[in-house]
Amino acid sequence: MMLSNRVAIVTGARRGIGRAISLAMSQEEAKVVVSDIDLADCRKVVNEIEESGGEGLAIECDVSSRKAVENLVQKTLETFGKLDILVNNAARVTLKSFLRLNDVEWEDVLNVNLKGQFLCAQVAAKAMLKNHWGRIVNIASISSGLGGGLPLMSNYTASKGGVIGLTKAMAQELAPYDINVNAICPGAIDTGLLSTEMERRLTARIPKGRLGKPEEVARLAVFLASEDSEYITGSAIVIDGGLLTV
Repeated sequence: MMLSNRVAIVTGARRGIGRAISLAMSQEEAKVVVSDIDLADCRKVVNEIEESGGEGLAIECDVSSRKAVENLVQKTLETFGKLDILVNNAARVTLKSFLRLNDVEWEDVLNVNLKGQFLCAQVAAKAMLKNHWGRIVNIASISSGLGGGLPLMSNYTASKGGVIGLTKAMAQELAPYDINVNAICPGAIDTGLLSTEMERRLTARIPKGRLGKPEEVARLAVFLASEDSEYITGSAIVIDGGLLTV
């Protein structure tokens, strides 16, 4: 079991990629804290973990609030005694033309997608320092400047580009403490939110001929959270079925 005796926090974990990562880490014997803004949904994921013989804890958290993030980490430490892994997955998306985007819509997305990852990583890293070991996995996106942005998502693209920059800066500072920091950049992943027409258009552009699965992103997250990724830090790893190669 790749994550035996490890304790992990996964944000944005009530559905989609976050849920898949939580379940995958539990299957590798990590104790998983399932966190999101909807506590009832978090408890449903914990129930799935427990039904499979794992151990989980649901904690409500708004990642854009330092107080809420500190509470998240403190409750994790009180329950499990340590923190080894953080997966920064919580994110917000708004679809709106750049020319019509207002200050509130800009700040809402940046507060969750970039400030939220900064806050969670900073508070979690301080807890990881005690054991001189840690893994931080930031979920970015191919819409981050790697291969261009997406229309109607300028605030999202800016936030995810910031995540990659933050990942590389954190990796340099935390490497002496054996805390690795990496980013995953998913492409089009089937989380059940796309219309049939949107899925058809995206699939036509992807060399692999299909959308990615949340479980495929989850397996990459498990690897980056494990001992096997010891010499990988500061990387932004693309998982997009070849979309950026087109």
